Amino acid sequence: MKSIRNSIQLMGNLGKDPELKSFDNDKKLVKFSLATSEKYKNKEGELIEETQWHNIVAWGKLAENMHNILKKGNEVTIKGKLTHRSYDDKEGVKRYISEIVADEFVKITKLATKGTTV
Repeated sequence: MKSIRNSIQLMGNLGKDPELKSFDNDKKLVKFSLATSEKYKNKEGELIEETQWHNIVAWGKLAENMHNILKKGNEVTIKGKLTHRSYDDKEGVKRYISEIVADEFVKITKLATKGTTV
């Protein structure tokens, strides 16, 4: 049970190409946004789609792989942990951010189906 204490898994689509940053100590960081959508019918029977956006980050070799493999619009499954942090912006205002620190990913590819005639 210890491994599921702070574990999150999301399946969604990339909102933009992953951005890779390299640091002086040769560490790599990738960042991108991931959209997850949920569809349901409201009381009136209308189909409603709600989209949530998630900030994804990854470090090291995983960051490099994500940068090389993933592109805007790709469907992907991400496994990682939820983190919260704060920082001071350019005006000195404290900002808070939540992000998923990824430790695994799987790019989902949809196979084209060919129509067959009988």
